[in-house]
Amino acid sequence: MTPEVLVVASWNIQKNGRAPLDGRDHSPRPDEILAAYEPDIVFRQELSGAGAHGKRALYAEAHALGGLLAFMGEEHAGRSKNPVGVMVNPRLFDVVAHTNDDLAWKQICHLEVRRKDRPRALHLGSAHLCHYDPNLRATEARRLTTYADHGHAVLIGMDANSYPHRADVEIADPIDWDTVPDPVHFQHRTIERDGRRVSDTVPSEILTGGAKPVFTDLAHHAATVLGQRQALTPTSSLHRTDQGPRRRIDVQLGTPDLATALTISRFDLAAVDRILSTAR
Repeated sequence: MTPEVLVVASWNIQKNGRAPLDGRDHSPRPDEILAAYEPDIVFRQELSGAGAHGKRALYAEAHALGGLLAFMGEEHAGRSKNPVGVMVNPRLFDVVAHTNDDLAWKQICHLEVRRKDRPRALHLGSAHLCHYDPNLRATEARRLTTYADHGHAVLIGMDANSYPHRADVEIADPIDWDTVPDPVHFQHRTIERDGRRVSDTVPSEILTGGAKPVFTDLAHHAATVLGQRQALTPTSSLHRTDQGPRRRIDVQLGTPDLATALTISRFDLAAVDRILSTAR
């Protein structure tokens, strides 16, 4: 029987749970939590070590999540050791193509899939924007916009390492950077505007801003259209106390057409099929 919903999840735990944080274990495995939701698409960040030994850890996780097909980026010497990946339900999607966009710090994992007998493909992207350079984050964000070129339908899950530009609708407290003790974090997460250092919202502006946004911030859509304010719950930092108040930096994005298929925590699969049945 064809399912009625499409469940899309993101999972980002530091170092893939391989190292304890602040001396304590904060690292549940994805299969301990995500499996209960029976996800059809999983965007993964921090797949640290998952590519070792023939990607055994990656495939074990995908099996535990219901037999998903798993794809991931690569580790490169002198660059990030925390690849990203995408997992997808083969009972719902045929895989058309997989590429790793090789940017300056970390690859973006890009998967093109197709629903059975639907003319329009669905593009999936998992990204983890550079943690230390606002300029690189802007470049990475612009690369993500290309996935939506030519009218493509796109879903993205990522750690933005930056902040939503619509601070007025967020539920997190604003950051007073004068009170943030960590000087390195201050350099990594702020930009200069009008002679002041402010939170870096440029990736959000590129991806979801302007009169004709390329993508919709799905948590924003859930909060403002579907009445799910909890979708804006801050996700970071969960253990650092010297980097200011928690903020929402992990996001899912969708092209505006797919945002209309979003329901309470899931996508209406019939609505997604209608969108993918319209050739562009």
